[in-house]
Amino acid sequence: MRFLLTVFLALPLSAATVNGINIHWSSAGAGKAVILVHGWTCDETSWRYQVPALAQRHHVITLDLPGHGQSESPKDGKFSLDLFARAIETVRLEAGPNKVVLVGHSMGTPVIRQYARLYPQHVAGMVFVDGLVRVDPRRPPPDPAQFMGPGGLKARESMIRGMFTPATPPALQQEILKMMLAAPESTASGAMRATFEPANWRDDVMRFPVLGIYADKSGQADPEYSKRIFPGFQYVEIPGAGHFLMMEKPEEFNRLLIAFLDRQFY
Repeated sequence: MRFLLTVFLALPLSAATVNGINIHWSSAGAGKAVILVHGWTCDETSWRYQVPALAQRHHVITLDLPGHGQSESPKDGKFSLDLFARAIETVRLEAGPNKVVLVGHSMGTPVIRQYARLYPQHVAGMVFVDGLVRVDPRRPPPDPAQFMGPGGLKARESMIRGMFTPATPPALQQEILKMMLAAPESTASGAMRATFEPANWRDDVMRFPVLGIYADKSGQADPEYSKRIFPGFQYVEIPGAGHFLMMEKPEEFNRLLIAFLDRQFY
């Protein structure tokens, strides 16, 4: 694991700009291009166990979405899935590939879906990593206001701990907590509000190849709906994995992802 982290930190680092916001991104390897998109209040280091493995045969691009990691926050304080999608597009333009496979963890799933709506000509396929594909109208979305003010950090910590399972290693839990709680409260609130904006949850059909890699008995999954909206959808669960499955079960996750990337669909 130490070797993997060293390789990841040694990747070339770059910056792009969207709406005057500097976007931090990294690149490694050559071949078919894949862009890895992190989740809510996370950053590109979420993918540190994937980059070295994928870069052996593919051009791997990671980024910090606006307000996350080393990227700047919106100057007007407004977050949206459109902004996140445009950040990905400006990184794609800087990195150079015409077609990409987009991999989105958690909030990254609706983000890459929005990218596919705006820039379908550049999408070769998508991978949903324990990501939400439909909002249950019977359940109210999380209240973004709870992440602001004196009780904000406690509310965020409670939500994050709910993403772990008894099998999530304690050291990994602490690492994830440190990463996610480092994001500004404006990001925690604004990105959550943007994710559940009703206009983002449309049942538009997308005919790209799509792979869903989900946690064991994931509450995020909706395979029947996904197969209806994404006719090329394939679904798989990783036994014993929690929400951060790419970090908890990297070997199994990488095997599934590489097999998908190696398909000859572009």
